[in-house]
Amino acid sequence: MRWEPLLIILLLAGLTGLFILATHYRKHWLTWLVWGYLTSLGAILFTPLAFTGTAVYIIGPGSGQVNLTHLDMLNLGFFENIIMTIPLGILLKWIWPKLSLWRLLELGGLAGTFFETTQYILSQHWLINRSSDINDVISNTLGVIVGGMVVALYYRLTALHHRKPLTN
Repeated sequence: MRWEPLLIILLLAGLTGLFILATHYRKHWLTWLVWGYLTSLGAILFTPLAFTGTAVYIIGPGSGQVNLTHLDMLNLGFFENIIMTIPLGILLKWIWPKLSLWRLLELGGLAGTFFETTQYILSQHWLINRSSDINDVISNTLGVIVGGMVVALYYRLTALHHRKPLTN
């Protein structure tokens, strides 16, 4: 029962992969990169598997914990969550280049809230023992913002590079 979320993620990833193979997107490396990122993100967030910098381990059954008040932003997990969601910010800003940083902030907050709420629900239903934490919502939001700012900076620099020099 605890492994149903992983099976669902693998089923969705498999079906999506088959769709990509059956369409003209199959030769586009970015499509496969996004597919891999989203599949990995689902596995990291919604299964009883824990990933550290050097190991993967199975989390024991449980309903997880909830932290809505204790802020702790100076730890490795906080920065790992920022790094984990930078590609999501890059993807959002790349898909919608006119997306403002304020709208990106909102989407990052919604993504972080969705991740943590879904972890809570899955922990209650399937005992995947994932904790829901306000620090994760904040770090996920920051990661999306950083990713969006990277793309915005890229757009700015390439626009400056392609600008024609003024002549008299």
